[in-house]
Amino acid sequence: MNSSSYFSYKDIYIEDGRKVLEVNILPEKYCNFDCVFCPIGRSQHKTDVQRSFPGTDNSIVELENNINVLDPDLIFVNSKGEALLNDRIDDIIDLIKANGKAVRLFTNGYLLGRSEYMKIANRCDEVVGEIKVLSEEDFQRLQRPIKGYTLAEYISNMATFRRQYSGKFIFEITIIKGRSDDPGSIDKLKNIIREISPDKIIVAKVNDKRFEKKFSITDEKLEEISKALLNNQHCNC
Repeated sequence: MNSSSYFSYKDIYIEDGRKVLEVNILPEKYCNFDCVFCPIGRSQHKTDVQRSFPGTDNSIVELENNINVLDPDLIFVNSKGEALLNDRIDDIIDLIKANGKAVRLFTNGYLLGRSEYMKIANRCDEVVGEIKVLSEEDFQRLQRPIKGYTLAEYISNMATFRRQYSGKFIFEITIIKGRSDDPGSIDKLKNIIREISPDKIIVAKVNDKRFEKKFSITDEKLEEISKALLNNQHCNC
């Protein structure tokens, strides 16, 4: 790896018959949230404004080299935080598309309601948005967003984006023990799914061992909830 580059990569993997190269495009955690269960840890840079990072040119060259060597079918643009906050993300997408590869973007989803970020996400073949908690109190206390953010706006932003997006929208739902694993929460999630109308739903649990005892549900509970949500007729799955 070039010493002045900061992108990091997961080992290439196969998903639905496609070779996927997952790349993190932030040097450290820059995010508009500061979730208590974030595996990266506390955010020293809570922001929703794009930033410039030294070494991006070299990082983009390195990405192109990896694409040429590994020949993936899909590039999954992820991050230590919110990927949309890298001010060169358009250039990163340009590079991937110039090499004839599909682009998947992971975002927490809040910024998708803003026109400047919506425009960027619209360029991607797939976009992943997510939700973890279902009450305003839990949103503020557990996800610790930028002041002024609300859960209602969070959901609305993803729904607004989805209505005009022509690509594949993937909705990742992380079930939190004692917060979103009861029948009332499942009903709320079904309503949110109806509002957003995703193409695919991923139901997950907290897997970080540091937070499993406090926030993670059992595999059996996860399977039960997954069945309830994946059978929801309002998903385009």
